[in-house]
Amino acid sequence: MRRTKTASRIRGLRFYQLSAGCICKMEAKEKDVVHQDAIHVEMIRKEQRQQRLYVEFSINPHRKLHILPDKPMSRKPQEVIPENSDFIEAFHKARQVPTKKYAMPLTESQEIGWLSTALIPTNRKDNRFNFFRHSSDITEHQESVLRFSK
Repeated sequence: MRRTKTASRIRGLRFYQLSAGCICKMEAKEKDVVHQDAIHVEMIRKEQRQQRLYVEFSINPHRKLHILPDKPMSRKPQEVIPENSDFIEAFHKARQVPTKKYAMPLTESQEIGWLSTALIPTNRKDNRFNFFRHSSDITEHQESVLRFSK
């Protein structure tokens, strides 16, 4: 059988198609150390081209910040930290309720309680909406019986 000119390379092996239609596989040359080192250098160069350094660090304003005091017997002076107004504004904005942070609700579950103000102004003297506890002669008598029976 003789080899045709079509050869394909799959996973380091060369496959030759013979004229009879069967495929014969032959081992390709193994990669030497220089070749592997060149591949490694090329891979590192590609990674470095895509890599960007992030140098601006800040505290996440959406996370609770726990400030712990120094030990009571500590003699080191307290550290004075200069105030950063941008951070303080972001921190206060993150601590606000969603209705003050955003103009409109962001999710469907926020839509349910977004307008939580009363539709009718409350009047404590209006008996139609306020059902306070009233005592009558019968309830006062029953309370006195229960109090003295114990």
